[in-house]
Amino acid sequence: MSQGTKGLTTLPVGRLGLIPLPSCRELGEKVNDWLVQWRRERKHPGVDSYAFEGYERDSYIIEADTPRFGSGESKGTIHESVRGDDIYVMVDVCNYSLTYTMGGYTNLMSPDDHYQDMKRVIAAIGGKARRVNVIMPYLYESRQSKRIGRESLDCATSLQELISMGVENIITFDAHDPQIQNATPLHGFETVQASYQFIKALLNHEDGLRIDNGHFMIISPDEGSMNRAIYLANILGVDMGMYYQRLDYAHREANGRHPIAAYEFLGPNPKGKDMIIVDDMISSGDTILKIASLLKERGAGRIYLCCTFGLFTAGLEKFDRAHKAGIFDKLLTTNLVYQTPELLSRDYYISCDMSKYIALIIDTLNHDLSVSHLLNPVDRIKKCVQNYEARQKTR
Repeated sequence: MSQGTKGLTTLPVGRLGLIPLPSCRELGEKVNDWLVQWRRERKHPGVDSYAFEGYERDSYIIEADTPRFGSGESKGTIHESVRGDDIYVMVDVCNYSLTYTMGGYTNLMSPDDHYQDMKRVIAAIGGKARRVNVIMPYLYESRQSKRIGRESLDCATSLQELISMGVENIITFDAHDPQIQNATPLHGFETVQASYQFIKALLNHEDGLRIDNGHFMIISPDEGSMNRAIYLANILGVDMGMYYQRLDYAHREANGRHPIAAYEFLGPNPKGKDMIIVDDMISSGDTILKIASLLKERGAGRIYLCCTFGLFTAGLEKFDRAHKAGIFDKLLTTNLVYQTPELLSRDYYISCDMSKYIALIIDTLNHDLSVSHLLNPVDRIKKCVQNYEARQKTR
């Protein structure tokens, strides 16, 4: 029996329904395929009772759209009844590949547009569903999660807005600041890590790695990612290193920030060791490529860049040049946000599929069971490494 077909013996909260918005359609269809497969395989003793109405279906996707008027305004429409359903709305606020026309101009959809479309769909549900859950892999406005001076608290405001609309659970991945969950203390909020998927994808694509303290390291590119690096280093039993930015507080740049005086390294000697640089996102990529080049100067071996969200706001040319120069070996990001065809075509790129993981979370929550065992994949990571080492010995 597969991992997705065992242990779920409780009654479902309600008939399962997925609403992947156009921004998240491809990922939503993959999640749906897993759920359809598992529920066909599952032999639940009460599956013929009324409590399991609609439990096994050909698809759990509920069609919904957000058409726009000529003025640029929009509305949310659901094309079937969701009364009594357990609904999971999926949205990718970073998908800039979608457009709409206004005044004769073609506009790229921004995170604000995607967030508003999600609210429109929730409003169209109109409180008829038994429960509404939001799966937002990249947390909207998560980079504006704390106040410095006279600033808005956009992330906290958006979370409270969703709660006021009746959302029960918010599932996100690798939130920029996990403490943002304090904005919704009485409702479900989970920030999920992609650590297992990174290790699994890397070991499936690379040979000859020795995951031990003498040959491998985990690197945090800044103090903000230190917890991610410590978590992985402890599970794998390897050393961890960190860079921090020493700022020049005597001067200010044009954008109001202090210039970086130097990058300082804290940790054991990385010479000759293969390593993972782990972070939550790649925006322009300047910082992580700078850290990789500094590690190469220190004699590092193979370098793997692992980031949950690959935004690549400045394009891929700098990554092409860096890979050609030998600064890094492989780049790993997830399919939680939009991936351009150019990115998928790069020979140094490894895509980490998160659809099965999301399906497991949805299936478990629909049965009103704890997802804590899914959020802490220590055993799965260790088993993955053990299987890899066993395969290496047979070659």
